[in-house]
Amino acid sequence: QVQLVESGGGSVQPGGSLTLSCAVSGPSFRNYAVAWFRQAPGKEREFVAAIKKWTTTTYYSDSVKGRFTVYRDNAKNAVFLQMSSLKPEDTAIYYCAASASVIQSQMGTPSGYAYWGQGTQVTVSS
Repeated sequence: QVQLVESGGGSVQPGGSLTLSCAVSGPSFRNYAVAWFRQAPGKEREFVAAIKKWTTTTYYSDSVKGRFTVYRDNAKNAVFLQMSSLKPEDTAIYYCAASASVIQSQMGTPSGYAYWGQGTQVTVSS
């Protein structure tokens, strides 16, 4: 059984930075691709970033490319989302998700992931 727990959310002013953590428990962490999604009130869940299993290959949505960085620490069984130059439109609940079998073409879709965390709130406001 794979469990994911996000942490690191909070309130920050525009232009600020936050780093979210996703702790993954369960066997063979290296065998899982991990992604970050976010959902703002009244909107659908949207892809933010992902990192493939076994490698450091990453993917980003156009809206965060150049501002966010996703990376994994296999020794800590964790994935991190480093966010900088935050904007009010980044305000959302951020979820991490994991899959051992997601294919590349589906890495940006929620249905590609079997395991989800409970989410952590990020609020960007002056």
